Amino acid sequence: MKQAFFKTTQVFKTVMPMLTGVLLLVSLLHQFFKNNYQHWFSGNLILDPFIGAIAGSISFGMPVTSYVVGGELLHAGVSLLAVTAFIMSWTTVGLIMIPLEASALGIRFAIIRNILNFIFALIVAISTVSTLKFLF
Repeated sequence: MKQAFFKTTQVFKTVMPMLTGVLLLVSLLHQFFKNNYQHWFSGNLILDPFIGAIAGSISFGMPVTSYVVGGELLHAGVSLLAVTAFIMSWTTVGLIMIPLEASALGIRFAIIRNILNFIFALIVAISTVSTLKFLF
């Protein structure tokens, strides 16, 4: 137990400076892009989910924040498909976090996890909107 605690403390000391840098970078990029999201979407049912997923992957943030941003995007006229892909990738992909994740879990794991989450964000967005259209 003591050895596990010591190893955990060492990993935490190694990861903490990188985590601080990543959080600062995420905050900076979010402030830079937050007012431009609504201009990236054209209404195209094929292109919008990809743009939404890419924007969400770059932005990366907390799920609670993504709901607020998603609501604002819907209010601005962005399609539900794009917003759903945006929210899914915002909370699960996180390209900015790859260096931190790679240092803790390995580069192969970090890349595969992010690619799969990006693909599944698109699948979930399409499935969700299709289900809503079917039900209503």
